[in-house]
Amino acid sequence: MRYMAEIIFFGSLAALFYVYLGYPLIVSLLSRIRPRHIGAGDSYFPAVSIVIAAHNEEASIAKTIENKLTIDYPEDLLEILVVSDGSTDGTDGIARSYEGRGPVRFIRQEPRAGKTAALNLAVPLAKADIIVFSDANSIYRRDALCKLVRNFHDPEVGYVTGKMLYVDPKGTVIGNGCSAYMRYENFLREQETALGSVVGVDGGIDAMRKSLYRPMGPDQLPDFVQPLRVVEQGYRVVYEAGAVLKEDALGSSGDEYRMRVRVSLRALWALKDMRHLLGFRHSALFAWQLWSHKLLRYLCFFFMAGAYVSNLLILPGNRVYKTLFVAQSVLYAAALLSPLAEKAGYRFLYVFNYFVLINGAAMHAFFKFLAGKRQVVWVPRKG
Repeated sequence: MRYMAEIIFFGSLAALFYVYLGYPLIVSLLSRIRPRHIGAGDSYFPAVSIVIAAHNEEASIAKTIENKLTIDYPEDLLEILVVSDGSTDGTDGIARSYEGRGPVRFIRQEPRAGKTAALNLAVPLAKADIIVFSDANSIYRRDALCKLVRNFHDPEVGYVTGKMLYVDPKGTVIGNGCSAYMRYENFLREQETALGSVVGVDGGIDAMRKSLYRPMGPDQLPDFVQPLRVVEQGYRVVYEAGAVLKEDALGSSGDEYRMRVRVSLRALWALKDMRHLLGFRHSALFAWQLWSHKLLRYLCFFFMAGAYVSNLLILPGNRVYKTLFVAQSVLYAAALLSPLAEKAGYRFLYVFNYFVLINGAAMHAFFKFLAGKRQVVWVPRKG
């Protein structure tokens, strides 16, 4: 019994180390041994259609459209499609008011069917060969579009994701945690791009070749399924750090938790739908990345529970095991107490808080997945 508990304990710790530290280190090393460059063209300006899906976004839709109209890109090569997904507030009226003021087109989806269905509706109507996906609250830096689409000068590139920066003027625990997590993800995407293709992208500043777009089921996660389908078709998915998007971070742990549950649940269904890419026949390298960066990441709550419970079972008579158990207990206590600790000036504890939150959300999503539950629509910015 003790021997088995020790195997579970060290195996769980090794898995956690591998997922969050080992995998990034290996990717970083491999990307330096055999880097793959991108034949980007700074003077390459293809025709672009920006698609903005919105549901009840009257508070932010005007600012988002204005941002896209004033972006640094040739106006005659730009089209903006605003898709209202059954909005019941003033979103439609605001969006319609921009028609005729530059390259803005309004489309209404009725009845409400979710963001994925809205994209399925809008993309075939887009005139350009390059489709850019923007959220209804996504504010691009002026040069973001130029930086994003220059990568399509390389014929091997089929999908490009930009750099998400979360802004949290209130300095909340959850906002700081989210910002730190995105810095970690952006670093990993840089390394994955140098190796070949990235595994995860941000739906607020993504672009792809229209010819590669494939209609999705209404419950599928577009900023996960579409990149996987691009890889499936033999093209690269790359990260462009120069294409910067700013969005306000959620200030509530409850809101962030619900959002993470939703995203994790849809990602798990996407992995099931695209499970053939987890096999090593299509691409051994990408299959390894998909296992390491996504599937094992979503299962880390198993390793966390395994490490804690097995550590408890092997405590008697061993000082090292007692020390490790105390360390784990302190970590979880720090996660729970981080909001109070931050008020006292101990700001670094937000890392523990966010780590526990995202893994708790992944656990919640996993059991919803086992129960066969799917999510198609949701309240924007509230999970």
